[in-house]
Amino acid sequence: MVLTWRPLALLLLTLPLVVWLRTGWAPLVTVGATAAVVVADLLLAPSARRLQVRRSGDTSVRLGEQAQVHVTVAHPGRRTARCRVRDAWVPSAAARGGVGTMVLPPGQRRRHTTTLHPTRRGDRRSGPVTVRVLGPLGFAGRQADHPAPWTVRVLPPFTSRKHLPSRLNRLRELEGRTLLLQRGEGTEFDSLREYVPGDDVRSIDWRGTARSTTVVVRTWRPERDRHVLVVVDSGRASAGRVGDQPRLDLAMDAALLLAALASRAGDRVDLLVADRQVRASVQRVGAPELLSAMVQAMAPVEPFLVETHHRSLVGEITSRVGQRSLVVVLTALDEAAVTEGLLPALAPLLRRHRLVVGAVADPRVEELLTRRDSPADAYAAAAAEVDGERRARTARALQQAGLTVVQAPPERFAPDLADHYLALRQAGRV
Repeated sequence: MVLTWRPLALLLLTLPLVVWLRTGWAPLVTVGATAAVVVADLLLAPSARRLQVRRSGDTSVRLGEQAQVHVTVAHPGRRTARCRVRDAWVPSAAARGGVGTMVLPPGQRRRHTTTLHPTRRGDRRSGPVTVRVLGPLGFAGRQADHPAPWTVRVLPPFTSRKHLPSRLNRLRELEGRTLLLQRGEGTEFDSLREYVPGDDVRSIDWRGTARSTTVVVRTWRPERDRHVLVVVDSGRASAGRVGDQPRLDLAMDAALLLAALASRAGDRVDLLVADRQVRASVQRVGAPELLSAMVQAMAPVEPFLVETHHRSLVGEITSRVGQRSLVVVLTALDEAAVTEGLLPALAPLLRRHRLVVGAVADPRVEELLTRRDSPADAYAAAAAEVDGERRARTARALQQAGLTVVQAPPERFAPDLADHYLALRQAGRV
């Protein structure tokens, strides 16, 4: 049972009469009459439990956009029901307009719409739908919770999509120059042509030259259907925030841009998100469905506060790469984790595959280096200097081992990684 403000208002209205009568029975009569009205109103109120409640609407939305979920209430009773509906959601769903009123005639249904503005990735689950049905006088009513479960999956926003058109234009320019290709790793023989000054002498075809009156060279075209494996580290280091976003979210954004570009280039792209175990995986998905599969797989993944088990991670990588592949590992340049865990584990892959390590640089560190106004600023600048030196030392260790390191601030990380992929294609190294 629920009470509204009206019984109290009725008692306050009768208070002057009680004071004027100045008798002992006047308060009892007033309270008893009010209670009788409340009981009668409660008995006349339709049952809240008999109402039929269901949810419908959007099941997925990109982070930063809004979704709409509808609550439909059907009334199978014989008396008109005046309802107040509360559509409950978790706080991170940022629900707006979750409370509404409706009048339900017998045998009819009404719909209430709630707008969600999620603030985090992942699955945002609903709470119960609370329905309060008041009596005809509005003094009292009945209330019931209906489960009506619903989940809205909040997908990565893919903010770097704006960089895709310019990179696709550069990709088309590279493919348009394939007749002037140079010899390099991972290329396919195209044709023979006459030697011109400036050609690499290693491309001379001596057998063809012996059969011809001029020196001829081989031309090469880039292989298609090459394999690109994007590995996202979801361990402890990915939980750190750079600016207003976790490293994991920035890595996901870069992975989406790289996958979109590589799939348009005709390469086969797979995804692996792991720490001590595999958290998300996309394999053998065609180019038209690739991005959709990746955002669906990555959406519920959150950083896990455990140290990544690099040997298990490399074991997963090895099981997924057969032919010569480009393996892109998106992680943090944590000196101990990289030099003692990741680098030794990746060493066996270097003999056959090309490896790239991508890391987001924190622009806050650069800001701290420029501030020396107070002793606190000086200490912060010194700490930033030490951190920068550690990251530089880690990057040098990776490069000396034969890996390529791409490191950039958040706004440049995804496009710089895509540019590096294009540079590898242009040089025939992938």
